[in-house]
Amino acid sequence: MTPLDDLFSTQDDRADSQLEKVVTLNPAEISDFPNHPFQVRQDEDMAEMVESIKKYGVLVPALVRPKEDGGYEMVAGHRRKFAAALAGIAEIPCIIRNLTDDEATIVMVDSNLQREKILPSEKAFAYKMKLEAMKRQAGRPKNSAPLEPNLKGVRSNEQLAANSPDSRSQIQRYIRLTELIPPVLEMVDNGKIAFRPAVELSYLSKEQQQTLCETMECEDCTPSLAQAIKMKEFSRDGKLTDEVILSIMQEEKPNQKEQFKMPKERISKYFAPGTPAQKIEDTIIKALELYRKRERQRGMER
Repeated sequence: MTPLDDLFSTQDDRADSQLEKVVTLNPAEISDFPNHPFQVRQDEDMAEMVESIKKYGVLVPALVRPKEDGGYEMVAGHRRKFAAALAGIAEIPCIIRNLTDDEATIVMVDSNLQREKILPSEKAFAYKMKLEAMKRQAGRPKNSAPLEPNLKGVRSNEQLAANSPDSRSQIQRYIRLTELIPPVLEMVDNGKIAFRPAVELSYLSKEQQQTLCETMECEDCTPSLAQAIKMKEFSRDGKLTDEVILSIMQEEKPNQKEQFKMPKERISKYFAPGTPAQKIEDTIIKALELYRKRERQRGMER
């Protein structure tokens, strides 16, 4: 049966109703995207966004999708929503778009990968969510948007790399980070553990990672790439015990040898401008050796 509204509307009216429009919504009506992998941080950039919104309002509409039980779900615009709340803005401009779960996931990831500052953990979980969504779409072609002509027959991970700033192998490394336990992953985000060693550590079991975490805290050190690879190999062979982890982490690394540092301005007057650091170090060592030799001679003369 023809809907009653269609009996009293023209084709142009019905077509117009299908067009996306910018509407204003109360941020309280918009829930966050489930398991949103990108953090909304109250940092300097957020402070600048808040000030901009106070002056000019939200200039770029957020993208939301309607929820079955009422209200809307944010797809792209979490930072704008948060900043608007801090700025005391009661309504923000939004585009309402009907999207499936997988379509929404892909749009959400793509829109956030454009950020300048992205943590390794954010990329890791974002890439994983998008790849899983793309695989589901590939398995249900009737329920998903068709692939681009030049991507037909291409594997999901290859298609993901084709539309991402990272290569396929780099994306795979990022996704490996999702296997790290939270304390270790936090150390990666904080820069305490480098990216490549972290990828190797992701192959350790959760229990082994926990032991490593405790060992790092006790020994006040982090693994180098060589040490991470060594632990991965021991783990693969079923030989990575607590004792082995401790033994590997107690190995001295060049970058963890105790060093003595002196402010450059204290010694710069004794050297010509542009003198290489190694030459300055060698000269100081020779001077100290000469000083020690003279002190010994004075002691013998006494």
